[in-house]
Amino acid sequence: MATTAVTTLKTNLADYPVTKAMKDGRVTSDLVTLDYCGPDQAHNGFKAMLRENGYDCGELAIVTLLQAKIYGKPWVALPVPINGRFQHHCAGFNREFGHLNPKDIEGKRVGVRSYAQTTGLWIRGILQHEYGVDLDKVTWCKVGEGHLLEYRDPANVEALPKGSDIGQMMLDGELAATLQGVDLPKDPRVEYLVPNPFEAAKDWYAREGVVCINHMFVVHEELSRNRPDVVREIFRMIVESRELTEGGVPAIYPPIGLEANRKGIQLAIDWAFEQKIIPHKIAVDDLFDETTASLGLVDKG
Repeated sequence: MATTAVTTLKTNLADYPVTKAMKDGRVTSDLVTLDYCGPDQAHNGFKAMLRENGYDCGELAIVTLLQAKIYGKPWVALPVPINGRFQHHCAGFNREFGHLNPKDIEGKRVGVRSYAQTTGLWIRGILQHEYGVDLDKVTWCKVGEGHLLEYRDPANVEALPKGSDIGQMMLDGELAATLQGVDLPKDPRVEYLVPNPFEAAKDWYAREGVVCINHMFVVHEELSRNRPDVVREIFRMIVESRELTEGGVPAIYPPIGLEANRKGIQLAIDWAFEQKIIPHKIAVDDLFDETTASLGLVDKG
């Protein structure tokens, strides 16, 4: 990549309040142009990103990032989550078929878009660690595949027929519950599996101090190795875009910086290993390189 001209990078980044200023042109650079050529829903570009090097940079689900690093894919994280949220409200059931407490899903079939989906990781970890659910006793029914060819689901994952609608299957009683987040059916019969999930999330945050990270921003390792100036510029653009978020960045939102996010990333690693999404643990620092790990640090020299 020539250093004498503006570098254009194919970028997979969806629309979020914190990225709006980047995408609408309020935050620009004389060094790099981000070509937002990814799909409207960024997760639909993850396979092309990982299997075909279809993009130079963009967002990547934290679970997919962990798998990418373990399976030797050439991606490096920037210490800036693109989105994140509490996940306690992301599981539901149809109350017409009887009330369910979290542990009641043991021995039952529960729907999820894909087993390695980040929402699934977080809500399953909450169900296990906060409510004592034995995840191995649940049959997880998926409708989609993981993003990496090397990954294989655990034995207690069942692939549903192509085109299955897990929300409708839950409403019809074919699934005891579903892990769907914002995609939970807007139906008065649907009840949250975690009791009082929004209050439970506040209590969890008070104890853990972590907002669940959904997606991180990543760059191709070749870019980070050859053009650290461009990587630093991308980081600046992301930070400035966050600062220009209409109404401000939510008070409860993943922070900026490696150390500020270390506990949340470590939790994702621990739970991904427990749930057999990754075959072994890796260090938080392995997701970053010398250039990206230092981003966001204040120079005191």
